[in-house]
Parts: sequence; structure tokens; C-alpha cells
Amino acid sequence: MLLKSIFFSVVGFYLFLHSPMAVGASQADACDLPKDLRSEVATKYPGKKVVTLADLQDDDRGFFQKDHSDSCPGLVSVDFYGDGKPTLAMVLIGKGEAKDSSILVVAHKVGVAWKTTMLATGGPTVPVVWSQDPGEYQDVYGQKKIRAARPVIVFCRYESWAILYAWTGSRATKIWLQD
Repeated sequence: MLLKSIFFSVVGFYLFLHSPMAVGASQADACDLPKDLRSEVATKYPGKKVVTLADLQDDDRGFFQKDHSDSCPGLVSVDFYGDGKPTLAMVLIGKGEAKDSSILVVAHKVGVAWKTTMLATGGPTVPVVWSQDPGEYQDVYGQKKIRAARPVIVFCRYESWAILYAWTGSRATKIWLQD
């Protein structure tokens, strides 16, 4: 009985010490780019990195996790072009303390190479990105509607602005969901 008690105490203590690292590692993994895309991003956008939960202010982290759990706030897989090929939308910011201008980039794997396109800049903020299903979307002003046949990308700075991007078949179009 004493051995059983000691065993469970040791196991419990081990899990207690190591569980925060496992949680942090899983979120970091969610923000990892494929190796071939990582080198493309490093070359085309030097000094930039994908936004992680750790980059968000506490209230923004709470807003994001409420709707998206422990997903990566700076990276989402989305069939934006409707061709079924690997496509990622990502928010990139400066590494380290200098969170210079954020950018929204879409990476589309065509054949063996990734083609990256910058859709927007977010200024000196730390916005997030997610995708939503195809459907009809109306802008915040009630003046413009988008009927998206494919999944859409939402680029958002909580409590400030949100922009929805949809692919029309020949170009990306956008509407403001919040301003």
C-alpha cells in the first residue's frame, strides 16, 4: 500500500512539472510552418515570424482562445482558392521586442513550390487570422456584400478592426466586418 502511494505521488508530481511544457509545445507546433515554406518565408520576409498566443496581449489571447481554443492565432489552413491544394493564411510580425508592421500573407502550394502573396498590412499591431465557411457576408457599413463560394480569411485586430477576404476566381476581394 505504501509503495502504491509513493508511485502515484511520484507520477503525479512528474505530470504536474511536465504538463505546462506539453501544452506550450502543442501550441507552438500549431504555429510551425512546413519546412519548405519556412525557408520561403525567411527569404521573402526576413525578420518576420508567425504570431503565436504568447505574442498576444492577455485580453486578445482570451478573445482568440474563446472562439478558437489553442489554435495558432497567426496561421490557418484554408482552401481559399478552392482547388484543394495546400493553402495557409498567416500573420507575420517582427521577431523579438520590435513588433513592427504586421502583414497578412497567403501561401499556396503550386506543384512543389509555395507561392506567397501579401494581402494586407496591419500596422504596428498584433492581429490574428482565422477562416470561415463559404457564405454571404455583409460589410460593417451595410454597403457591400460578398457571396463567397470558397472558405474566407478573416484578418482581425480585436476591439479595433476585422477584414474578410474572399477569392472571386481571379482576385482577392475584401470587406470590413468591424472598423
